[in-house]
Amino acid sequence: MENKPSYFGEVAAGMKTLAVGLKTTLKEYFTPKSTEQYPENRKTTLHVAKRHRGRLVFKRNEDGTYKCTACTMCEKVCPNATIKVVSEMVTNEETGKKKRQLVDYRYDLGDCMFCQLCVNACNFDAIEFTNDFENSVFDREALVLHLDKEVYKGGSLPQLIDGGAPLEIGKFNTKTK
Repeated sequence: MENKPSYFGEVAAGMKTLAVGLKTTLKEYFTPKSTEQYPENRKTTLHVAKRHRGRLVFKRNEDGTYKCTACTMCEKVCPNATIKVVSEMVTNEETGKKKRQLVDYRYDLGDCMFCQLCVNACNFDAIEFTNDFENSVFDREALVLHLDKEVYKGGSLPQLIDGGAPLEIGKFNTKTK
């Protein structure tokens, strides 16, 4: 047979649980609160981790050309088809060899799961996630990006790519402007 607690034992256990909950509630009630003033003070207080996945961008060579070879590995590995690669075969006049050339690289930021499978699958190190997170728009069509046609210059906040404002462990970033 099982050893069941008595009626009064269960009442005592319930009272103990209630006391623990009340103690936690009272402790949090009297703890001073701190609010980050996000839109106003974001240049001085906002800290974003460097490894945060905010949006996908093309990596560029020193001369400004992109590294993408239109191999479509990122498109194949994307679980919800947010990447569409359009390419065409071009014949090199000097050698006579055919080569795939990128026509359009369409990335739908609104449907992306930020899983980074596309970055891991890219054999040419052509794409990466940045920690730029301010992508809110009123029209979902504005979230469809053509990465081959845009040159990413960084986010709207200074030093965002480096993590933004310095993080103080154990303290809220609540400095004013």
